[in-house]
Amino acid sequence: MKKIIATVLGAALALSAVTAQTVLKVGATPSPHAEILNLIKDDLKAQGIDLKVVEFTDYVTPNEALNSGDIDANYFQHLPYLESFNKDRNFNLVSAGGIHIEPLAIYSGTKKGAKKYAKLADLKAKATIAIPNDPTNEGRALLLLQSAGLITLKANAGLTATPKDIASNPKKLKFKEVEAASLPRVLTDVDAAVINGNYALDAGLSASKDGLFVEGADSPYVNIVAVKKGKENDPAIQALVKALKSDKVKNWIKAKYPNGDVVAVF
Repeated sequence: MKKIIATVLGAALALSAVTAQTVLKVGATPSPHAEILNLIKDDLKAQGIDLKVVEFTDYVTPNEALNSGDIDANYFQHLPYLESFNKDRNFNLVSAGGIHIEPLAIYSGTKKGAKKYAKLADLKAKATIAIPNDPTNEGRALLLLQSAGLITLKANAGLTATPKDIASNPKKLKFKEVEAASLPRVLTDVDAAVINGNYALDAGLSASKDGLFVEGADSPYVNIVAVKKGKENDPAIQALVKALKSDKVKNWIKAKYPNGDVVAVF
C-alpha cells in the first residue's frame, strides 16, 4: 500500500510540475528576432517557462497586442520608436532590456534585378529615395542621409525629423514615405531606399554587402524587449532577458551575421 501511495504521490508531483510551467508569449518580427527567441526556447523550458513566439510582420500590431494583454512582451523595436508609440497611443510600455542593433542602410533601387547604382556618389539629381513613414524611423533615415552627406537637417530637427526639416538638399532629392515593411518591395520603383535591418534581412539584403551607406555601430537604436510598465521585474521576463543576453545568443549572432548586419550590445 505504501508503495502504491508513493507512486501516486510521485505522479501527482510530476503533474504539478508540468501544470505549474509558466507560459510566456512574446511577439517578434521574423528576422532576426523570432530566430533568436526560438534559439532560447529550451533554455527557458529548463527553468519552467514555456516560450511561445508570436510572429508579426509590421511595427504596429506587436505593441497593440502587448498593450491589450494578448502577449506578455515583444522584441522587435528600438526605444525611440517605443517612446513615440507610447506618446501617440497613450500606452505605457517600457523596455526590460536592450539586446542588439541592426544597422540601418541606404540600398540602391533595382532595374531588371540589377542595382541602379554601385555607389552612393552615382545617385543622380532629383533621385527618389524611399524612407520609412513612421516618425522615429523616418527621422532615423533622414539622419542617416545627413551622415551620408546627401542632405542637411535643421539644427533642432532631432530624432523625429521629417522631410520638412531638411535645410539643404543639393541634389534636390525627392522622398517617398512608405510603410517600413514595404520598403524592400518598392526598390524597383525608386532610385534608393533606407530600409530597417530586419526587413532588409527578410528580403535577402545585407547592409554590409548591399548597403550604399551604413549606420555606424555606435547607433543609439538598440532593439529592446518591451513589456507593460510594472512587468519589468516579473521573474519570467527577467529570465527571458537574461537568456537573450547569454553567450549562446551572442555567439549565434556573430556566426550568423559575421559582417555586422546584427550586432549584440551585451
